[in-house]
Amino acid sequence: MTEASDAAAADRALKTRHRQMWALGDYPAVASRLIPELGEVLTRACGVTSGQRVLDVAAGSGNAAIPAAKAGAHVVASDLTPELLDVGRQLAGEQGLDLEWEEADAEALPYADGDFDTVMSCVGVMFAPHHQATADELVRVCRSGGRIGLVNWTPQGFIGQMFSAMKPFAPPPPPGAQPPPLWGDEAHVRALFGDKVADVEARTRTVRVDRFDRPLEFREFFKNCYGPTIAVYKANADDPARTESLDRELDALAERFMSNGAMDWEYLLFTARVL
Repeated sequence: MTEASDAAAADRALKTRHRQMWALGDYPAVASRLIPELGEVLTRACGVTSGQRVLDVAAGSGNAAIPAAKAGAHVVASDLTPELLDVGRQLAGEQGLDLEWEEADAEALPYADGDFDTVMSCVGVMFAPHHQATADELVRVCRSGGRIGLVNWTPQGFIGQMFSAMKPFAPPPPPGAQPPPLWGDEAHVRALFGDKVADVEARTRTVRVDRFDRPLEFREFFKNCYGPTIAVYKANADDPARTESLDRELDALAERFMSNGAMDWEYLLFTARVL
């Protein structure tokens, strides 16, 4: 095989693993029970209005796509994991909303140049492994004068710190893959979009999560529902000592962020106009 075909095969394998990881557990429960308001925050920040054509990239079960549809937009919800799209399709149908749900890779979107008025992602596109390729695709499919809007967990916030805590227990990432929480670093995101956008607004905010009374409850919920956490535990399933160490790390992290049964999870809200 040539070097190019080797790289393509490796990328397909990586995307397959990502698809399988997000199908683990119950991510829709994470989105609906812990952070339901984030999609509405992003929709408002993007100024989504009736009649607009909106693409939600790495949409999952529609945390942002469904609020955009409620605002009257024509919404395409795309994601690498069809199991999540199936849940979103059902949730939208229960609310009488008509969205398009399409399987798609954020790094190679199957849409024409300038096809959308707004392109957005709510803690989704940050998990695509190649950041520059992803940013280039977001710009490409958004029309000139259209808006890009992103909500991403910050490196220093709770979820960013959770990934840092899990990193020593996870298999090493493949060459070229970048850490997801970098998408929550304003300087990194500005550099990704560069001179392709203007009118950039980047604001650090928090969302309050008050579903857990104790760190143990958080840990057990994520061990059962959140794909990346499930995958790390599966990777250590044959090593009880490492599993117990991971338990302690996650409990300590939750203890550090928890106050009176509530945690504030930090995220970066980024919007820009495509030139």
